[in-house]
Amino acid sequence: MERLQKVMAHCGVASRRKSEQLIIDGRVTVNGKRITELGYKVGNKDQIEVDGVPVYQEEPVYFAFYKPRGVISAVSDDKNRKVVTDFFHGVSERIFPVGRLDYDTSGLIIMTNDGEFANALTHPKHEVNKTYVAKIKGTPTNDELRPLARGVKIDGRKTAPARFKVLSSDRTKNTSIVELIIHEGRNHQVKKMFEAVGFPVIKLKREKIGQLDLIGLSSGKYRELSKKEVSQLLVEAKG
Repeated sequence: MERLQKVMAHCGVASRRKSEQLIIDGRVTVNGKRITELGYKVGNKDQIEVDGVPVYQEEPVYFAFYKPRGVISAVSDDKNRKVVTDFFHGVSERIFPVGRLDYDTSGLIIMTNDGEFANALTHPKHEVNKTYVAKIKGTPTNDELRPLARGVKIDGRKTAPARFKVLSSDRTKNTSIVELIIHEGRNHQVKKMFEAVGFPVIKLKREKIGQLDLIGLSSGKYRELSKKEVSQLLVEAKG
């Protein structure tokens, strides 16, 4: 038996705190009975509804997915473009992406049906490192990229300090490969950070989330995470 708000969060209804508010507001029923107490516990066979809509309890699942470029980080798209869930033909659980990657960005994204886990990894107060490798226009020196380590202003707000490393430069093609490690998740953040220092991104790939990486995966493929990997991600999220 688990607390109702915890089960709701696991099922992706809302964060645990928002689920608590739904209960307090009288919007949740269990087996047809309206529940307003936060200590109420439920089991796997209990029928939970929020505003009359059933909440389906599933065993939590977790996957590492290598998202190709040209794929939307969503479970559906009104323009009929390919989405991340299109690649999970053998998975019956109602999974969704943890955070997002831009349409033209490839790399690691975590897929799950555990809303509480997803919230832990994406909440702004948590600082899970995300490692990107960018192909950029230009051949910058370390000094020219140094502002990234101090934080640069994008969309009127300064970014948190990041770590960077120039992996290679090609003066003939006027391009470089740079690794950037950040822990925020703002919209188009990596591209905007490089633009802010004068080196636009040509191509972008996310290599790691925390210690989780793409080793063993090819583009468009996925694998299930081990319990140890899930636990490690939660430890990193909680600092």
